Amino acid sequence: MFGFGKKISEDVNVYSPVTGEVIPLDKVSDPVFAQKMMGDGYAVEPKASQIVAPVSGEITMIQGHAVGLKRFDGLELLLHIGIDTVSLSGEPFRTKVKVGDIVEAGDELVIVDWSQVEDAKLAKTTMVLITNTADKLESITVHYGPAVAGQQLGNATARRN
Repeated sequence: MFGFGKKISEDVNVYSPVTGEVIPLDKVSDPVFAQKMMGDGYAVEPKASQIVAPVSGEITMIQGHAVGLKRFDGLELLLHIGIDTVSLSGEPFRTKVKVGDIVEAGDELVIVDWSQVEDAKLAKTTMVLITNTADKLESITVHYGPAVAGQQLGNATARRN
């Protein structure tokens, strides 16, 4: 699955990172995400604990509540699991990948114990953010509504430099 020397797929599509309701970023309760300060993207109100890759790419960062990915065309994405969940010090998150792994969209990345997030009275909203929006993103199209983990939601096109 995460083979050494594996080539990143040239897939321009974006996928749901978790089963739930896909919503626009401006509907997220945290203004940093809602105002796209960290980049354009989309969010999901999760109904399951399995978090999967929203794109094919290389894992560039893991911090329990967040996973960074870099797509073949240079788009950099941050998968942010929950709001203010950094305060939980990684406790509810079981990571299944490591930095440098090449993943396909839909590959399992993290399992979340949502009960710990709920007990801390934190939002479970999970965001997919294109952190280099200003430099690299040409356009993003996302279909909102119910989705299952790994379901194609639309596409993101990178600028050619």
